[in-house]
Amino acid sequence: MSDNPFFSPSTLAYELPPFAGIREEHYRPAFERGMAEQLAEAAAIAADPEPPTFANTVVALERSGALLRRVKVVFENQDASDTTPGVQELDAEISPLLAAHDDAIDLDPALFARVDALHRDRAGLGLDAESLRLLERRHTAFVRAGARLDEAQQQRLREINAQLAADSAAFRKNVHTDTLARALVLDSAEELDGLSADAVAAAGANAEALGHPGRYVLSLKNFSNQSELARLTDRSVRERLLAASLGRARDTNGPLAARMAALRAERAALLGHDTHAAYVVADETAGTPAAVDGLLARLVGPAVANAEREAAELAAAAAADGIAELAAHDWAFYAEKVRAAKYDLDTAALRPYFELERVLHDGVFHAAGLVYGLTFTERPDLVAYHPDARVFEVFEADGSPLGLFVGDFFARESKRGGAWMNELVSQSRLLDKRPVVVNNLNIAKPAAGEPALLTWDEVRTLFHEFGHALHGLFSDVTYPRFAGTEVPRDFVEFPSQVNEMWMVRPEVLANYARHHLTGEPLPAELVERMAAAENFGQGFRTVEYLAAALLDWAWHTVPAGQEIGDAEEFEAAALAGAGLAVAAIPPRYRTAYFNHVFSGGYSAGYYAYIWSEVLDADTVEWFGGNGLDVRASGERFRAELLSRGGSREAMECVRAVLGREPEVGPLLARRGLNRP
Repeated sequence: MSDNPFFSPSTLAYELPPFAGIREEHYRPAFERGMAEQLAEAAAIAADPEPPTFANTVVALERSGALLRRVKVVFENQDASDTTPGVQELDAEISPLLAAHDDAIDLDPALFARVDALHRDRAGLGLDAESLRLLERRHTAFVRAGARLDEAQQQRLREINAQLAADSAAFRKNVHTDTLARALVLDSAEELDGLSADAVAAAGANAEALGHPGRYVLSLKNFSNQSELARLTDRSVRERLLAASLGRARDTNGPLAARMAALRAERAALLGHDTHAAYVVADETAGTPAAVDGLLARLVGPAVANAEREAAELAAAAAADGIAELAAHDWAFYAEKVRAAKYDLDTAALRPYFELERVLHDGVFHAAGLVYGLTFTERPDLVAYHPDARVFEVFEADGSPLGLFVGDFFARESKRGGAWMNELVSQSRLLDKRPVVVNNLNIAKPAAGEPALLTWDEVRTLFHEFGHALHGLFSDVTYPRFAGTEVPRDFVEFPSQVNEMWMVRPEVLANYARHHLTGEPLPAELVERMAAAENFGQGFRTVEYLAAALLDWAWHTVPAGQEIGDAEEFEAAALAGAGLAVAAIPPRYRTAYFNHVFSGGYSAGYYAYIWSEVLDADTVEWFGGNGLDVRASGERFRAELLSRGGSREAMECVRAVLGREPEVGPLLARRGLNRP
């Protein structure tokens, strides 16, 4: 296929992939040629008759695989953002091949011997700090991939990696398929009583698009507790909606999860670790399972106590409606009622003040201008991978170009749930690349001609994901291995969580929170009530999150050889053992649709959100009290942390910003966990 667009670098601005010319049939030959090219490059490095040097071995490895990188990022983006049956089929076929490809390089003894020799002599090589770190990280990656195992062990490792890759692809396909299949189809608008008029219209438009004309469809979000539960007055509809969510992929993915956990445990044992969790955290900022255990254990008791106090209030409100026992499908509904009564705050009444375009331009982009001096220009001449995805060029304060930002905000049948950032082009001085980053959200697309009005949580998500985007855009490293978000998993959420602070800063909130019809600003008294209600529901949110984090941890602290058995029984026992078997608060993700840990990169790492929040909460306080103005603070945060990617040890970056070690107190206060 001489016309395959992947076979040569893109000629578009910033090497944006030429989406207009990419077709499904281009992927397979590009993968095949890309893997063959990189294997040939690796073989040439390994067979080089010259003694190993940093340039002819480590830098050469960094340069290898250009074609494979180009096709892989585009394919993975499509599989997540605009998948098709053909893409899913290829994902199932190509994932084990990619795992085998990685093993062929990572387990090449001649290649490792060259890197190992350089690593032994690293102190005398005269390398700059980033180059020395690259050598150390590359050596660590080889060892963690099994380079020091014997031949029989490596063969078993290859088999495990191939099976895990296949299982991971199957897991995400099952979640996607069953999430679509379990969408709640309703016959009348009356069943949607409590939802806003635009939400009802969106459900009608969704039904039309999904082949149910004249009906209404509530598609499922990727997490357990669906947002509509807070508004639906019909208790039976709430019950059906939550049951649909909690039951996803139970029969298909339960056995898959058990097998994957067992295989990960076996692999960890091969590599010299007691459990998969021990293997994972050894290369994270946490360092040891004991450190993770310590933080999570410190939070569980106060979080459950908080949730119990909240439950008592909600149960009283439910009893007034004749409900004897508060059920999981009642919690969000009565939480909204109690919030409205306690703080005179109806969160649905806030939505007209949060119109997507205004939040994006006058909130997210405006904050990036205040803090970092950035400006944004939409580029309709640059075609993205879907008509809903829009391309913006990003400029520095002095007008010089920085990179491209692609925003893809609306839910659709072909997109997986949740919100995420990924990079289509990673910054690298070595490869002369500037960044192209993507944010995906799953906001319900409004009916034609109607505005997209956001919930407060969706506003938060928009700011959060843009924090990841900034991490990619500000990358200023030499080597692609360190670009942008290539940092420890329990650190990567830190910059994105910090960026959430700007959504509530007065100078930002006042700029975007305006009524979409009248232009009137969000009333000051509403802002005050929002601030007063900030800690309301933290017990629920913390327990919901911790249940998922500890469920992930339980799956991945099983030692090799231990029988797991039924996944649902394992899940129930894990939650009970952690003190988090709270019937009215299901985990944010149950095992069978926990994509983060069974088909993403968060296995034994979902604790990262709360681990990163320790740093985030402390940094937010630093921004407010360091004696610098916002712009100077932003420049320091960018220079010492956001621009560094993985080129410097993560906690060293934090200390360079704060000027000290981080503290846990601000997190406890934020989540209301410092109460007696």
